[in-house]
Amino acid sequence: MNIYNLKTNYLMNPIGFLMDTVALSWIIEAPFEEELQGTRVLIALDENFEEVIHDSGMQADLDPLCYQPEIKLQPRTRYFWKVIAKNADGDESSSEIHYFETAKEEELWTGKWIEPARQLQRMPLARKLFRLPAKPIRKARVYATGLGIYELYLNGEKIGDEYLAPGFHSYDFWQQYQTYDVTEALQAGGNAIGFMLGDGWFKGRFGFDGGYEDLYGDQFRLIAECIVTYEDGTEEIIASDDTWEVAEGPLVSSSIYDGEVYDANLEIDGWNKYSESDSAVCWERMQLSDTDTEELQARLSVPVKIVDAFVPELIITPAGEQVLDFKQNMTGWITFSADVPDGTVITYEVGEVLQEDNFYRDNLRTAEAKFTYISNGKAAEVRPYFTFYGFRYAKITGVDLLEQDLGFKGYVLQSELEETSGMITANPDVNQLLKNALWGQKGNFLDVPTDCPQRDERMGWTGDAQIFARTASYNMYTPAFYKKFMHDLRLEQKALNGSVPFVVPQIKPEGDAGFVTGSGAAAWSDAATVIPWVLYEQYGDRSLLKEHYPTMKDWVDYIVREDTKSGDKRLWTSGFQFGDWLALDGDNPHSPMGGTDTALVASVYYYHSASLLARAAEVLGNTHDALAYTQLALEVKQAIQNEYLTTTGRLAVTTQTAYILFHYFDLCPEPFKERMTKDFYDKVISSGVHLQTGFVGTPYFAEALSKNGMNELAYGLLLNEDYPSWLFAVKMGATTIWERWNSILPDGKISGTDMNSLNHYAYGSIVEWLYRCVLGIQADSSQPGYKHFFLAPQPSAQLGKAEGYYQSVSGRIESAWEILADGQLDFAFRVPFGTIATITLPDLTLEEAQKTEWLQSAVALEDSAKVTVKAGEYRVTYMPTRNYCPEVTTEMSYRELLEYTPARKVIFEQLPMMRNNDVALQYLDKPMENFKDLPIVSNFVSEQVLEQMNASFTWWR
Repeated sequence: MNIYNLKTNYLMNPIGFLMDTVALSWIIEAPFEEELQGTRVLIALDENFEEVIHDSGMQADLDPLCYQPEIKLQPRTRYFWKVIAKNADGDESSSEIHYFETAKEEELWTGKWIEPARQLQRMPLARKLFRLPAKPIRKARVYATGLGIYELYLNGEKIGDEYLAPGFHSYDFWQQYQTYDVTEALQAGGNAIGFMLGDGWFKGRFGFDGGYEDLYGDQFRLIAECIVTYEDGTEEIIASDDTWEVAEGPLVSSSIYDGEVYDANLEIDGWNKYSESDSAVCWERMQLSDTDTEELQARLSVPVKIVDAFVPELIITPAGEQVLDFKQNMTGWITFSADVPDGTVITYEVGEVLQEDNFYRDNLRTAEAKFTYISNGKAAEVRPYFTFYGFRYAKITGVDLLEQDLGFKGYVLQSELEETSGMITANPDVNQLLKNALWGQKGNFLDVPTDCPQRDERMGWTGDAQIFARTASYNMYTPAFYKKFMHDLRLEQKALNGSVPFVVPQIKPEGDAGFVTGSGAAAWSDAATVIPWVLYEQYGDRSLLKEHYPTMKDWVDYIVREDTKSGDKRLWTSGFQFGDWLALDGDNPHSPMGGTDTALVASVYYYHSASLLARAAEVLGNTHDALAYTQLALEVKQAIQNEYLTTTGRLAVTTQTAYILFHYFDLCPEPFKERMTKDFYDKVISSGVHLQTGFVGTPYFAEALSKNGMNELAYGLLLNEDYPSWLFAVKMGATTIWERWNSILPDGKISGTDMNSLNHYAYGSIVEWLYRCVLGIQADSSQPGYKHFFLAPQPSAQLGKAEGYYQSVSGRIESAWEILADGQLDFAFRVPFGTIATITLPDLTLEEAQKTEWLQSAVALEDSAKVTVKAGEYRVTYMPTRNYCPEVTTEMSYRELLEYTPARKVIFEQLPMMRNNDVALQYLDKPMENFKDLPIVSNFVSEQVLEQMNASFTWWR
């Protein structure tokens, strides 16, 4: 048996993280026929396990997704742990040894918050010189934080490989500190500890509509303790106090939005190294800050690290500009090697797209997004420190790159999250879409789930985070990342009496009443219930759900109070609502508001959040709440149906999103289900199978179709190549997901600069459908964490084949299908060790199923066969009961032809006047060959046109 992926609180070997609870997890991989008899967890104070402090004993039912040992954690202590598994033969296997190390816990701080005694003109350098005795060091740690952003140095070297610490969090409620292992960095004799500080989110320009200064404070500050433990058991603490020194450094300016200016002529040689003779007049004493230490907490933020690098191509534009193309829209920064004369000024500014083949950056709004380096004549490796950029292109000035190669590189900065899935299809554009969605996440998961990484915004919009949560958790292992985000959300919520801000952390500029600083809107604030439930289903950690339960409950109770204010109608009709934000069906094409009634959107989320809360209460054994909120959800559901459905089942709001919400959330009353589904179908067909949806409708669109018998339309939406569609952006060369369906117009021009990000992950939520419905990999909330899961792929000849995997917390799941040339369906699955899967195979009779050995126990469904299997690899090929590859001709009805993307493309290319043609839509059930004889449409559908179409329908044959 191979025991791997050991994590403590969702992290591999964490040091100095907040550990209010300890949750251990691991995966066991073994031959499928192996049987696990028991598992044992050992925790010790030493690597040799001579000082064992916890022994679970060999247990048959130890939870590998969330084992919580009963141990009392001591501060500043490293704990070693391992897992031992025993098979049915009594053979034991042991994991590698892992560890976790606590921070200061409840220890009082010896270090004091300190700050410069005056307002500095440049970014500061702070330091303390000290001496250590010549005796062996057992361990040494630095516990520290700096505001806004800081980097830690010891004896001239940067400590650690993370950047932008301490990250962006709700500074007005807590300050995260970090723990650094500096055992190897210290030396007997003279030492120097140094801090480089920048404005960051804390005090730099940040916000919306140009941003605000000094949102959380107007002065730099830091606190630190370097605790040295010697082999003889004694300790020494070098703590921040008013004997520390500060000086203005070479970083002239630093801004999240505007970038940095670095003047190497202002460098202080050896500033972070010990020297007896250093008497530079630039150093000043720091002073004690009046900030207390009560809000200091060990970190939750996942470290931001460099995760990838790109070497660019040099372009000389028609305007004569030197532009670097990194071939990928990314988040991070650019480095170079400068060996240029003293006084040389090298600048780069960044952008996402070229216009008329020239550099362009206007969609960044007021964000300057520049970096300037002023040389002192010495060779140097140059990088930014306390900013980041969203970019594909960079314009370089100050040096002739045709004459001198400075080795420019683009480095990707991202919260360090493990990628957990992969998928490939027969369509290269869909494969690129999958990459774009992943890169959208990579670019925006930088400590908080931001909306965009490039313009003067970069904020943790809760709506984006909510709709993308499951896609994010297929793409990457997210619980630690979301745990921190939900911690901030909870702190903000407590201050808002249960409401949830539109952005987390919530900015709070004085006197501002702008909508960015608002709270309590459907789909956005429902992050409070949706994210915890997604995490529970994906990762199976009951303790995390328990932690988030008060957040879920307070949010639903807030909606109930809003409902009460407006008459206890069990509808949510009050307050500002975003509605179906950025949908294309609004009355005003210049407004971001979609056409779906905002009260309908809000009321559906009222129902959704109440339902999720009821399910969470049931999981946690809270019977009273489970019953109460189940009843609440039923009442809201009934109220929605009463308000928005006629007595014959006609939907009062007839937008695509309205139909999506009723079908995705199972709001269609059974007597009206058939009629409402037909109306939904006709709505999609009448739009030429193109979406008109925004932030609310889009994430659910494809799955609402697939789960209601309209799978071909779902594939049709996916595979459209013209505006509006996912593949339109791909065809236009996008390498990330756009904020708008037409961020770039067909002629290559940007559609506007007001709100137009080219790296905005929200619409990448289509990936959730690709994993859940195309591959069919779905969690089972009754056995979360994929202990039991569903494999229910829904193939389509429009795509042809798909294969992929998901590295779940229970092991690697694989699913693949292909439609063979003779029309047979071929499926292959992998069910990991220790799990169970229920596989549903479409259009398979029981008689045909039982020809395959592993399907002997299958049961028949209406149009498929279902079987539950143990761990193993499974394959089956069969002829389905319906033809997945029909011969497409004009003998088919117009409705049938519109279902298939390539057929639809042929029709609209040869007869563009047919697109959204109200007359033609009246003949949906007529064979298209009859159009030549029908009123009005016969004016443009001739025998010759029909022959040309039939000749073009070769893609299916």
